[in-house]
Amino acid sequence: MFSLKPPRPTFRSYLLPPPQTDDKISSEPKIKKLEPVLLPGEIVVNEVNFVRKCIATDTSQYDLWGKLICSNFKISFITDDPMPLQKFHYRNLLLGEHDVPLTCIEQIVTVNDHKRKQKVLGPNQKLKFNPTELIIYCKDFRIVRFRFDESGPESAKKVCLAIAHYSQPTDLQLLFAFEYVGKKYHNSAHKINGIPSGDGGGGGGNGAGGGSSQKTPLFETYSDWDREIKRTGASGWRVCSVNEGYMISTCLPEYFVVPSSLADQDLKIFSHSFVGRRMPLWCWSHSNGSALVRMALIKDALQQRKIDQRICNAITKSHPQRSDVYKSDLDKTLPNIQEVQAAFVKLKQLCVNEPFEETEEKWLSSLENTRWLEYVRAFLKHSAELVYMLESKHLSVVLQEEEGRDLSCCVASLVQVMLDPYFRTIIGFQSLIQKEWVMAGYQFLDRCNHLKRSEKESPLFLLFLDATWQLLEQYPAAFEFSETYLAVLYDSTRISLFGTFLFNSPHQRVKQSTEFAISKNIQLGDEKGLQFPSVWDWSLQFTAKDRTLFHNPFYIGKSTPCVHNGSVKSFKRTKVWLL
Repeated sequence: MFSLKPPRPTFRSYLLPPPQTDDKISSEPKIKKLEPVLLPGEIVVNEVNFVRKCIATDTSQYDLWGKLICSNFKISFITDDPMPLQKFHYRNLLLGEHDVPLTCIEQIVTVNDHKRKQKVLGPNQKLKFNPTELIIYCKDFRIVRFRFDESGPESAKKVCLAIAHYSQPTDLQLLFAFEYVGKKYHNSAHKINGIPSGDGGGGGGNGAGGGSSQKTPLFETYSDWDREIKRTGASGWRVCSVNEGYMISTCLPEYFVVPSSLADQDLKIFSHSFVGRRMPLWCWSHSNGSALVRMALIKDALQQRKIDQRICNAITKSHPQRSDVYKSDLDKTLPNIQEVQAAFVKLKQLCVNEPFEETEEKWLSSLENTRWLEYVRAFLKHSAELVYMLESKHLSVVLQEEEGRDLSCCVASLVQVMLDPYFRTIIGFQSLIQKEWVMAGYQFLDRCNHLKRSEKESPLFLLFLDATWQLLEQYPAAFEFSETYLAVLYDSTRISLFGTFLFNSPHQRVKQSTEFAISKNIQLGDEKGLQFPSVWDWSLQFTAKDRTLFHNPFYIGKSTPCVHNGSVKSFKRTKVWLL
């Protein structure tokens, strides 16, 4: 993933704080008693004093002295000489200035200068030398370096091994969210319906504005789906509860929307013929009656034509004009998840490993060769073509994909962002992610690689946010949220506290959290599993003042169009989005 060569300077910063005067420089570090701020359920597993954090790659005069701590949630560097915050900088309430969540760590490299040795540390590995330096490569492109010149050699080795062990868990229930929620349940003296009061629980949370009482629909209930049908004016569609208790499919939500002409008994019979039993899911309806639907492939070759015809007929009947159905085979049209991952790896290597002075002349060609922007353009272009089918041709569109839980999440979301102004508001965008990603079974656990299973990793959610940013750049007045909002949203996928981006499906959340509750003797009552904090409760991470940065000052209201009639010409000039 990353080169083992120590990172070379890529640029000289002219924004660093002024160098220390001679009277402030001490020949030996003087460390006060520094203690970390811990969350409920968070414990310190190892620590080492007299650690030097390297701030600049080409000089040591700005380095900081402090204590390096590894907990079961993050690594913290605590110093009594913090760097000044930049103007307009926002601060995460869960993380200190020098903290790195364990789930944000990509690779850990230990170095011994004297023996000229270095080692990539995996879980449960031994370290045969005492490290003089620790290099942490993060998923957000950061490279964090610590020196142990004044630390005890054994203490330095122990903290490196602890970080390697706790940042690479092998079991879902070892992620910090479980300990956090378990502690909150046990500590709460007053519970409302089993949920610790004041936790944010599994609720949708308010918008980014701080004072808003509007909640983000989570689409966990029948009523949320029913309200969405009424909001879009989708006649001919109904909420189906055939999967209640996950009796049909463990990778579908308990409630979803289907054509009114399809009976529950038919759905039960048809489900066996789909990959993963993922039946057709309604996504959205246009005011002209055309609908956007997604479904997995039909694996039963003998029944394929019959079932496909029956479903298409049902979708046609749900259209007030009885219009035809347009099918889009995403597996044949768009890059697959492995290609998206390969492009992202190349992009990261270009940004992290290559010295800028050696790549400056060929930067644009190197960027294009990663194919990341090419893939972003491909998703935008295809989504705009489907917009044309829905809006201008008045055709219902069916997105087909083998499992129906990767490419279709991205395309279905982009189409709705382009067509529906509601999904360009903060609450609407959050409800879209809940509906088309979280509840539709996007595999956040695997695709974000929380358990270090790299063969399943793919940054498709990041590609969606990047594509949304491209639209925001081209239609700034059409979006209520800002680039800052998109950045902190993606940052939140790497914080193992929120249930929103932690699981492969709603069923997995219920199953795993119920097992954990039983093992910890937590009484759930009528709840379906533990109620994890929702990422949409932004007050857990940011102050009301900082949340104002989530709002786009150019936004002029919901009436502003985004993409007209499937226009694709403007997508030829995509730009790189640096998080």
